[in-house]
Amino acid sequence: MAEYPNIADHGLIGDLQTAALIDTQGTIDWFCAPRFDSPSIFGSLLDADRGGFCRIRPATDDYVTRQLYLPDTAILVTRFLTEEGVGEVIDFMPIAGDEATDRHRIARLINVVRGTMSFEGEIQPRFDYGRAAHTAAASPDNGIKFTGGDQSLTVHRVGDVITHDGQRAGRIELSGDGLKMYGTLSAGDSTGVILETGGAEPLRVQVEELQAMFLETTRFWRDWSNRSTYRGRWREMVNRSAITLKLLTYAPSGALVAAPTAGLPEQIGGERNWDYRYTWIRDASFSVHALLGLGYEAEAEAFVSWLTDRVQESAGDESGPLKVMYRVDGSSDLVEERLDSLGGYRGSAPVRIGNGAADQLQLDIYGEAMDSIQLAAEHGLQLPHVGWTEVGRMLDWVCDNWDRPEEGVWETRGGAQKFTFGRFMCWVALDRGIRLAEAGGRPADIPRWRAQRDAIYTQVMTKAWDAERGAFVQHQETTVLDASVLVMPVMGFISPRDPMWLSTLRAIDEELVSDSLVYRYDPAASPDGLRGSEGTFTLCSFWYVDALARSGRLEEAQLTFEKMLTYANHLGLYAEEIGLTGEQLGNFPQAFSHLSLINAAVNLDHQLDR
Repeated sequence: MAEYPNIADHGLIGDLQTAALIDTQGTIDWFCAPRFDSPSIFGSLLDADRGGFCRIRPATDDYVTRQLYLPDTAILVTRFLTEEGVGEVIDFMPIAGDEATDRHRIARLINVVRGTMSFEGEIQPRFDYGRAAHTAAASPDNGIKFTGGDQSLTVHRVGDVITHDGQRAGRIELSGDGLKMYGTLSAGDSTGVILETGGAEPLRVQVEELQAMFLETTRFWRDWSNRSTYRGRWREMVNRSAITLKLLTYAPSGALVAAPTAGLPEQIGGERNWDYRYTWIRDASFSVHALLGLGYEAEAEAFVSWLTDRVQESAGDESGPLKVMYRVDGSSDLVEERLDSLGGYRGSAPVRIGNGAADQLQLDIYGEAMDSIQLAAEHGLQLPHVGWTEVGRMLDWVCDNWDRPEEGVWETRGGAQKFTFGRFMCWVALDRGIRLAEAGGRPADIPRWRAQRDAIYTQVMTKAWDAERGAFVQHQETTVLDASVLVMPVMGFISPRDPMWLSTLRAIDEELVSDSLVYRYDPAASPDGLRGSEGTFTLCSFWYVDALARSGRLEEAQLTFEKMLTYANHLGLYAEEIGLTGEQLGNFPQAFSHLSLINAAVNLDHQLDR
């Protein structure tokens, strides 16, 4: 089997419409264009032989690599250290703007900072997840354009570099259906390439132009980072998580994708390989707390506006007025299919695109949506009349449907149940609706909403409580624990010092916590319709930190949080899950992981300061 980098061995760059992953060897092995959810152009992360890549590295096998972000930016620096010298590949994407475009650029600036270094590079695009054949055309000025199906990739050569002894530093040449690059540079020399989608003509770019792009992109990210109001104990990790959330935001609509990747496995060799390049109502709604907690009101406002549009559309089919997830433009065509063109990360098949969970009934999404809308209202973003009217209709639907069996927060495929998380999040939906109506003098059937809210509370406190276990359980027909109940005190459903809650937290300590890491549930005890197992869930681990802090276990909360920081990759990034030996598993980086880190840090700071 071909070699694959570890999932953790990657950094993320992006232009706020799409993104690319670059490993510690200087290889771009994941890039989709023109949007996050578009077909891949480089996909060797999911098939090292057939997926396509862009690689730049020293022309020797004897080197050491180090990788870092330029501070307070999304500019990635991969450093190569050899006996002859030290070189850098600086990767970034100039910001694409707020209007949807097919033009996206990846800039790869090559510098030698000490001694001398010979580089070699290779670009092998594979369009449409490797399903589309392509052509390559070279121009006299050394630009090369690849075209495959509806996609194209232009490689712009960055000038001619003349070394200190007057020699030309490198060359680019076609090689089969790709290209290869060679060059030797000394300290102070710079060259590079720009990869551009969207039909640009081949041309040569001067080094000065590339450096100007670099400065402009640096300025954008530092200006954005400086807007953060966070001044707590974990500023570096919180800021990196904030930048990651920004990178996962589609600027033209304000929607946040769950992750920029598809098909990365929750278990190596297993079938839990999902496409996360979409906007989940749940994940993105939770991000509103994180963004507002750091002072990013414009980003929170943009998402709530997108969410309000979805509420106003109100599909109203069997799965409810809201879909579980949407594409970044608000469309909901997410038919799930298997890709035979890609073999999967380390043989983890099938690779899926689209997501069949989009049409599931997941009742909790109404609680997350209403909580984010109500929180935004507290920060001055009021719903328009039409928006409030549709919210009212949505909450009337919740009144009629909250007691239905559903698939639940974890999108299991083992059959519908009356999940505890879905129930108490319906309580949240009605509670936040009542608050909005009363605070704003809006018309609403408050007596009905209040009656149903109270009925949900009574049911959860009686039927979801297992007296023998001394804990709230996953659903009414089981004794299995579920980490999703960690959100109950966060949402105000129960006091964090309530004896029933403290007993539940102790049960979770004993059954779901491994060091600082938390499992969602035990798949063996609660069949979810899928083969295999999974790692601990990073979101749940940070929820656990928050729950410990609110429950007065501050020393444990701080230690658990500090331990969680040791599981980040070398750049401070997290996938969805963490395996038995600390490896990152699942799609990467994961918005849920980073927004929960931010929320845990902000609350832990608050509790410690008190």
